[in-house]
Amino acid sequence: MKKFIALFISLMLIAMTSVVALPEDDIVDTAIGAGFDTLVAAVQAAALEETLRGEGPFTVFAPTEQAFADLLAALDVTAEELLAHPRLKEVLLYHVVPGQVEAADVQDAISAAPGGVFKTTTALGLGEELSFEFGDDGIVINGSALITGTDVFATNGVIHIIDAVLVPEAFFIEFDTVVDIALSSDDFSILVAALQTAGLVETLQGAGPFTVFAPTNDAFLALLDALDLTAEELLGQSELAKVLLYHVLSGKVFSGDVTNGLTAPTLNDGLLLTFSLASEPVGGLAGLGVFINETTEITAVDIEALNGVVHVIDRVLIPSNFTLDDPIPQTNDDNSIIWMGLLLILGSALVIISRSLNKKVTA
Repeated sequence: MKKFIALFISLMLIAMTSVVALPEDDIVDTAIGAGFDTLVAAVQAAALEETLRGEGPFTVFAPTEQAFADLLAALDVTAEELLAHPRLKEVLLYHVVPGQVEAADVQDAISAAPGGVFKTTTALGLGEELSFEFGDDGIVINGSALITGTDVFATNGVIHIIDAVLVPEAFFIEFDTVVDIALSSDDFSILVAALQTAGLVETLQGAGPFTVFAPTNDAFLALLDALDLTAEELLGQSELAKVLLYHVLSGKVFSGDVTNGLTAPTLNDGLLLTFSLASEPVGGLAGLGVFINETTEITAVDIEALNGVVHVIDRVLIPSNFTLDDPIPQTNDDNSIIWMGLLLILGSALVIISRSLNKKVTA
């Protein structure tokens, strides 16, 4: 009898030990062991591995391989393109909640929340929230992503499995280049034609990043009038590339980065652009009161692309090292009108093609 009791106690201790056994791996290694290959690759590509191996604790909502496959199909991009996206880190951090929030905690919070919707702030750092509620098949995040597995414990937190990739509110994953941004609007057809003529399309479709100040068609037409040129004569200038590169900076410069008196070197031999801020917003489509070289106003800002950012301006910037060809090739008025018509038709065709190939998803 004593042997039986001793054996029974030993078995109970073994069972209790197995139940309360602590996890041995951190969140990253736990995800690796569970087969979240794309998620782990994304974490590494976004330089978040060290963070998620840190002390924490963290709560991670981990999309499955199928969830990432669905996202790639929706975006019509490859996994490599997704992992190279400059805002990948923001998307991943939207799946992380500070602290250890277990399934029972979420259930209790939903039950206690007004209207049955529990919200919690993510680690994104931009005040973004996730919302949780009971759905027909379980707990649903943001009204769409179903939690399909819970409480996968790690040494520094817990993982819950979800069937869709979460995208922050008012956020889009943009795969257009700065050139595609110009192509997407019929107001930049002359700029696009100029980029093509100067052989700069491939350059501005590169990795960048670039900041482009894009003159509208009206801006180009005003320049033609001031220089007494036709569109054909402008596009035929041997130094056209200098004008266009004077509208491009290396790196991403957002509107919030601009200060009064800021100077920035352009891709035209480092020639500087000088920014100034009006004491009060004036003029322009958006009334921004932000000027380049004193007279050119920025009328729309922060149109973000995969490889940079585009701002719209109301005049064409002319660099100091640009010289008109002499003599200027002459065309008669009839040919000039025909050229402008063909140019606008070309721009419209490019817009239609671009929109059919547009690759983006809006949150």
